[in-house]
Amino acid sequence: MIEWCMKLKNGIELAAPNDNLCRAYMQKAETALSAASALSGNKEWEVSSSYYAMYFSLYAVMSKIGVKCENHSCSIAFMKEFLSEKFKKADSDFLKKAMHARIDMQYYSNRGIDDEFYQKMMKNAPVFLVECKEIINSIKHEEITQIRDELEKIKEELSKNPNK
Repeated sequence: MIEWCMKLKNGIELAAPNDNLCRAYMQKAETALSAASALSGNKEWEVSSSYYAMYFSLYAVMSKIGVKCENHSCSIAFMKEFLSEKFKKADSDFLKKAMHARIDMQYYSNRGIDDEFYQKMMKNAPVFLVECKEIINSIKHEEITQIRDELEKIKEELSKNPNK
């Protein structure tokens, strides 16, 4: 999937690592988490805000590394493939399920999510945000370089073999 995401317009791209952007996305994550709390009782917007709190937290980590991506599925694929030492597989699976829950709640009047998953989202969003902060504070320059080098190799391979 990473190869597909790197070929996709606004998919996974290398950018300069950016601590300012990292902080800005973490602030957006905290704002989204506050909104979820303030919207208590409005399940649709609680789900949406909780999802964005988690997504913006992930994007803050990606900004720290210097990875840009406007496709949520591709960002989650990046998390799963390149941050597997930082996140548990359950984290990426949960974020993907939360993304689908947000889509179902916002775009389809005949879809919803079960109360158990809703409660799990409300509980896990702040925990995920804290996990991302810990990753941002502990990730080493060597780890960032290794991820960027791996992405650069994939990019080079795709330029040599665009049909891959």
